[in-house]
Amino acid sequence: MEELSHWIDGKEVKGTSGRFSDVYNPATGEVIARVPLATPAELDAAVKSAEKAQIGWAATNPQRRARVMMKFGQLIQDNMEQLAELVAREHGKTLPDARGDVQRGLEVIEVCMGTPALLKGEYTDNAGPGIDLYSMRQPLGVVAGITPFNFPAMIPLWKMGPALASGNAMILKPSERVPSTSIMLAKLAQEAGLPDGVLQVVNGDKEIVDAILDHPTVQAVGFVGSTPIAQYIYGRAATNGKRAQCFGGAKNHMLIMPDADLDKAADALVGAGFGAAGERCMAISVAVPVGDKTADALIERLVPKIEKLKVGPYTAGEDVDYGPVITKAAQERINRLIGSGVDQGAKLVVDGRGLKIQGYENGFFCGPSLFDNVTPEMDIYKEEVFGPVLSTVRAKTYEDALRLVMDNDYGNGTAIYTADGDTARDFASRVNVGMVGINFPIPVPLSYYTFGGWKKSAFGDLNQYGPDAFRFYTKTKTVTARWFSGIKDGVALNFKAMD
Repeated sequence: MEELSHWIDGKEVKGTSGRFSDVYNPATGEVIARVPLATPAELDAAVKSAEKAQIGWAATNPQRRARVMMKFGQLIQDNMEQLAELVAREHGKTLPDARGDVQRGLEVIEVCMGTPALLKGEYTDNAGPGIDLYSMRQPLGVVAGITPFNFPAMIPLWKMGPALASGNAMILKPSERVPSTSIMLAKLAQEAGLPDGVLQVVNGDKEIVDAILDHPTVQAVGFVGSTPIAQYIYGRAATNGKRAQCFGGAKNHMLIMPDADLDKAADALVGAGFGAAGERCMAISVAVPVGDKTADALIERLVPKIEKLKVGPYTAGEDVDYGPVITKAAQERINRLIGSGVDQGAKLVVDGRGLKIQGYENGFFCGPSLFDNVTPEMDIYKEEVFGPVLSTVRAKTYEDALRLVMDNDYGNGTAIYTADGDTARDFASRVNVGMVGINFPIPVPLSYYTFGGWKKSAFGDLNQYGPDAFRFYTKTKTVTARWFSGIKDGVALNFKAMD
């Protein structure tokens, strides 16, 4: 069995703790590797190395750091298939979905190629008599990224790209369920010219997360995962004086108005609800048709599309629609929530439980499930299922549908399908959700904008990637400079204006 490593000082380093976590192939249920779980002492050594390396990296001018990003992006592109294979093997994604995972991360690296423009400060000459006023953006130092299992390439790249391009050193703690992709990305970054020690990959569990949060040298933490853990990390990081951006769970709704193109809406729901086995924080898990006539017609269109979905391992070919969920425990939880929906009175229109695939009977597969007549009091609605389950909540009016979204605890993403521009504009303006799609089911912004939810989906003031990321990973220093040129001033004890 393969024993994985950490990435410290530009090389693979075996763990010393004696503790390991099993890495599975979710399609077979087999353990394919084990990853070491670092100790606080191992983390401390990595942080000290990063702190030392960061000094020289921060002194490297922004355009040279941008060139490293350019080379890094090219290497990611050149190694797309190998990266996608790693993602698919450890996560279970189909190969097309795994390539998309890598591609959306690569797009953030492409934005980081414009680092010099994104790090510019401001300047005002002659702000007062002989006085110039200017600001500059400087890196924080050593920062950390704690990333989830569901996007093994994309989210580590979302974290490391802006952090490194801004002149920081990063400690990356990937999910112990999908560690291999982060190690490969670190190797490619080194090949691109990133100095040894500037990017460290330290594998671990809660013990190492707490060590990161408590380490005095780590200045900022970026996290993506469940809401309870996001809230925990945000609170502990803030208590220790660190910046934190922590992104949690979601319950994303899609409103379907009576005037919508129902064929397009049904296609969108199937793709957004069941793609990646529903293991996406931007997955649409709740369909909200307005009016019973709309709901009946929508369900009629959804059922045959859902029943035709092909579930299987990534090795089965490019026509597989989605693969397994990440663990046996996740599979069991999804089935339990489906059972609770039935017990609490929802109508299970398509039942995906009990799916077995020949040759992969021990894989963590869940067939697609569709509920109708779900109500907000049911567990299948209240909890984030994170699996291939679509719940339909019928609304009588547009206002009822809008209120359902606004009353939900989560505010990551939402969408509306309608042919009416006034309704779409009203929805986009009023809904209290961070990312909104209009006739677009998964409204993940392009990388030169920024990604982030509201309410219990996000903790912190700044979002991921785009301009917000460069604000998060830098601190502003403002300089007031005076050059005397015949100006005569006496002693001033008052706080006088410059002019």
